[in-house]
Amino acid sequence: MTRIEQEDFIQSIADALQFISYYHPVDYIRALRAAWEREQSPAARDAMAQILVNSRMCAEGHRPICQDTGMVVAFLEIGMEVSWNADMGLAEMVNEGVRRAYSHPDNLLRASMVSDPAGARSNTRDNTPAVIHTRLVPGERVEVKLAAKGGGSENKSRFTVLNPSASLVEWVLETLPGMGAGWCPPGMLGIGIGGSAEKAMLLAKEALMEPIDIHELRVHGPRNRIDELRLELFEKVNALGIGAQGLGGLTTVLDVKIRDYPTHAASLPVAMIPNCAATRHVEFTLDGSGPARLDPPSLDEWPQIDLGDGAGARRVDLDHITPEEIATWRAGERILLSGRLLTGRDAAHKRIQELLEQGRPLPGGVDFRNRFIYYVGPVDPVGDEVVGPAGPTTATRMDRFTEMMLGQTGLIGMVGKAERGAAAIESIKRHGAVYLMAVGGAAYLVAKAIRGSRMIAFEDLGMEAIREFEVREMPVTVAVDAGGTSVHRTGPAEWRVKIGKLPG
Repeated sequence: MTRIEQEDFIQSIADALQFISYYHPVDYIRALRAAWEREQSPAARDAMAQILVNSRMCAEGHRPICQDTGMVVAFLEIGMEVSWNADMGLAEMVNEGVRRAYSHPDNLLRASMVSDPAGARSNTRDNTPAVIHTRLVPGERVEVKLAAKGGGSENKSRFTVLNPSASLVEWVLETLPGMGAGWCPPGMLGIGIGGSAEKAMLLAKEALMEPIDIHELRVHGPRNRIDELRLELFEKVNALGIGAQGLGGLTTVLDVKIRDYPTHAASLPVAMIPNCAATRHVEFTLDGSGPARLDPPSLDEWPQIDLGDGAGARRVDLDHITPEEIATWRAGERILLSGRLLTGRDAAHKRIQELLEQGRPLPGGVDFRNRFIYYVGPVDPVGDEVVGPAGPTTATRMDRFTEMMLGQTGLIGMVGKAERGAAAIESIKRHGAVYLMAVGGAAYLVAKAIRGSRMIAFEDLGMEAIREFEVREMPVTVAVDAGGTSVHRTGPAEWRVKIGKLPG
């Protein structure tokens, strides 16, 4: 009978979570590299290049791929002949592993979990608890699958119950464009079919743990209905032209993974969950011989990419920016930002709203007049870092505050990831402001452009506090210009037409 030591299990969880914070799975690196090599859209190709460069930097520097280091999801298969030398329960051991991983002094990870989710939403400070799914199975081993799921992609999860005669493919193609680019494509789609509502969602999440192998399926052809669906969805989703970061291009998904389960004759439950450009998952087996060993990928897996010196980009001094200057920028234009900008996201915006509604002044140092705000929740720095990985968060979550910020604070520009909604775009146009997009999934690369950071207000909010960053040539793209033109509308529309004209 296999005997699993408590410490081996806990340390394996901790080591695996550290491992996936800075190593992309090899299958993802290879698939993204191939997509980058064949991409014809300059904007999408540049976005994928930044993601690949960031990925290599993180592998070399052992720092997080993304500032959102994820909610931990654990799938555990416990052999029924396994015994434990432990005084903690299974969930307690998993959470202790999470606690160790996210507080590792050499690679601090961002704590994103909040308790009292419908109330105070207080950060638990150590990223616990994990979401744990457990099965008892025959055997003498413990099989562990771990994922660190970012909020940007998790928030785009979708579920429906179709009529049995309805088309699953049509539902996916109708639903996916409405998900926007906040899930940071190119990534994977996990689809669960059948069972009950909760079973379909679980199937979709489990499907995302599988390796990318659509290229092999395309070579040998489908063997069953699930293979046929994967191939059909892969081709038709990419034909939508959404592209990397929603900018328009040939590749939106690198693979489509599907799991199914028998269901009621009257039902067709379908769940869809995307994985983002910061795909993080790993699996290992414990057999009583000690903690898990994880082999890092070879650096040869990454392409050598030179991002260039910014030739052709507009260089902007944020410390002397004016509304008249930003009115000359055009959607799709590349910008290099230098100077000072403030940070803030959901919780900070809510506090600002409360202060303004009460007629109270903003905290000292919080002056948005003729300034830009960066939607970011950075990782804490280690060593001599100014700030840890600091990529953009999904801008659409701030849409409800956009009119307030532009109309009442003097703000003239915003930096985030993904598209803006119709109301936010109208507000941007009305006030002659601008929205800039940084690449999601390139957080460590972005952090290298940040040369200074200081706390300004709301320190109790942790990663959601308002800081002032000093940046030097931070790369961004004009996503919504002062005239209201959005590249997240024009780009996919243009590439949908181009893809339709490509030879079959």
